[in-house]
Amino acid sequence: MALTQRQKEVLDFVVDFIDENGYSPSYEEIGRGLNLASLATVHKHITALQQRNYLRRSHNQSRSVDVSPKYVEERRNARAATPPPALELPLLGRIAAGSPVEAVAGDQKLNFADFVGHEGTYALQVRGDSMIEDHICSGDFVLVERSAEVRDGDIVVALVNGSETTLKRFYRESEDTVRLQPANAAMQPIRVPAGALEVQGRVLAVLRKFK
Repeated sequence: MALTQRQKEVLDFVVDFIDENGYSPSYEEIGRGLNLASLATVHKHITALQQRNYLRRSHNQSRSVDVSPKYVEERRNARAATPPPALELPLLGRIAAGSPVEAVAGDQKLNFADFVGHEGTYALQVRGDSMIEDHICSGDFVLVERSAEVRDGDIVVALVNGSETTLKRFYRESEDTVRLQPANAAMQPIRVPAGALEVQGRVLAVLRKFK
């Protein structure tokens, strides 16, 4: 029996989450990521996918969803057979955000390969307002380069205590302590032992879609 559209979305979300984070999503993360109404709805879709042998899960564990190798291989082959999208757009010039200036058309190209051409690059959608003073708002998308090597001041995706991820500026306060600094004056920095922190990537760019 073919998958429903929503079942495929759940399955693809799980695959992408594991690829990006290295561990399975919780039911809560699946629900938030796909705007599902309740955990019962998530459970229903997971059960249906398990019955079709697309997913495996262990009981009494919060991160226990594994994708069948067959589906991973099928999706990889389908993507390999699909021509990559164009990574260039016409760069027609520059526009003033202050006083108007004369418009001059150009014939340059803006090449997005600098942002997405590397296989270690992935996207995340931002939730929350902790980085608004760096002009990263809830609902924006960030392009992240997978890397554990970052410099002080970089905006990073950080995994804290192996369970919670956050987007913050990274600072080494000492050999033993790291400060994760929000860009929101109303919020306090997060200080964590260096050993409890795993940097999963640094932010390359921010994308915002206006509807």
